[in-house]
Amino acid sequence: MIPVTEDEIGMRVDRWFKQHYPDLKHGRLEKLLRTGQIRIDRSRVKANARLCEGQEIRIPPVVQTNIKSTEANLSSNITKKDIEMIKERIIHMDNNILAINKPTGLAVQGGSRIVNNLDSMLDFLKFDADERPRLVHRLDKDTSGVLILARQRKSAVFLSEAFRTHKARKVYWAIVLGVPRPTIGLVELPLVKKRGLGGDKVVVDGEGKRAITKYRVIDNAARKAAWLSLEPLTGRTHQLRVHCNELGTPILGDRKYGHSSEFFNNIPENKRRLQLHAKGIRIPNPSGGILEILAPLPKHMVEIWQIFGFNEHQKGDLFLGDGGN
Repeated sequence: MIPVTEDEIGMRVDRWFKQHYPDLKHGRLEKLLRTGQIRIDRSRVKANARLCEGQEIRIPPVVQTNIKSTEANLSSNITKKDIEMIKERIIHMDNNILAINKPTGLAVQGGSRIVNNLDSMLDFLKFDADERPRLVHRLDKDTSGVLILARQRKSAVFLSEAFRTHKARKVYWAIVLGVPRPTIGLVELPLVKKRGLGGDKVVVDGEGKRAITKYRVIDNAARKAAWLSLEPLTGRTHQLRVHCNELGTPILGDRKYGHSSEFFNNIPENKRRLQLHAKGIRIPNPSGGILEILAPLPKHMVEIWQIFGFNEHQKGDLFLGDGGN
């Protein structure tokens, strides 16, 4: 049973399976749905049904067996160096939670043009647990930072609910071109994904899903660039990137939603990556209490911070305000 995450609400069932199980053919999926082997909240559904809050999707053993076979093939592409790299990026582990400082460029899940991804490495992160860790939220391929994994099924349900009900708070750091006005504010613009000549792109649309982001300027460089703290109060695809662009201050290195800049003249070609990092998460722990996990900036971002004269170690509470809507 896999819980529906916040950013999957409203997604078609067949689209969900294409995203999570790209090797499951559509005809096979239709048959599994028609015969009731795949169910949502124990009820039969059709491929075009839309997912809702709080639902759980039953994945039948036959699909899990096929996926394990696929993962075995993927694992053949995973090197010892890959395994060492991902283990070195563990920043927290207890009986319920495993947290990783995900590197830029590593996809969380597979796709048609993705060979290695974090999901295919999870069998190597079991340690003393009987189950492989489970994803309870995601980060874009080009975004680095804190990624939470559940080490048990019951923990996955608990943590997914925390993300869905906004009990989990996430703060991102970004460098943007220009300085937004006002320097502290709230962006509330609905978003929808649309297909265009250059592929899928998220755009602001009155018919889209509600999307809210809190932001705060921490520092600026001669008012030409700013270091922002961003807290998404909803979990839409590419939300922070689109909202920053709509403020007139696109994230540095965002080639999909931003644009080139004079600052690139001072930045080496091999460091022109998306300057967006999931800095911290504050989340209820299934064992009790509140867990706060922080992820250091990756090396390429530290170097950019230094170019602009920003001090990543300056003191201050990462999570400001009550985090509510």
